[in-house]
Amino acid sequence: MLKEIDHLGIAISNLDEGVRLYKDLLGFDLEGYEEVEDQMVKVAMLNAHGKTPNIELLEPTSSDSPIYKFIEKKGEGIHHIALGVENIEEVLERLKKEGVRVIDEVPRMGAGGKKIAFLHPKSTKGVLIELCEKQSE
Repeated sequence: MLKEIDHLGIAISNLDEGVRLYKDLLGFDLEGYEEVEDQMVKVAMLNAHGKTPNIELLEPTSSDSPIYKFIEKKGEGIHHIALGVENIEEVLERLKKEGVRVIDEVPRMGAGGKKIAFLHPKSTKGVLIELCEKQSE
């Protein structure tokens, strides 16, 4: 079940420059930094004074990173929209049964300790959609 638009993922070449823009110039609050090694990215998460959606800045740490390849092909910019869901496994199975192409057959761990799974843009009108489920604390 859909809960909210969780965040907008923005691919950038330089995390410090991105944070300066969104935090220092535009006034977003910086929640923190994280490196997600299996996705080969450094992440800065920002929000508009506690409101969603958040802004997730993604800097590649390797030329093998999907974010690096995205920037090379399309340039910096919006990479994905993340939808917060309840019971990501159930949502993913329902979408697959309805014929939606998925990138992740099963959820994996993403930034912020969330379970994530991506839907293929060919099934979502050209938009890369990330499903994410916050884990209980």
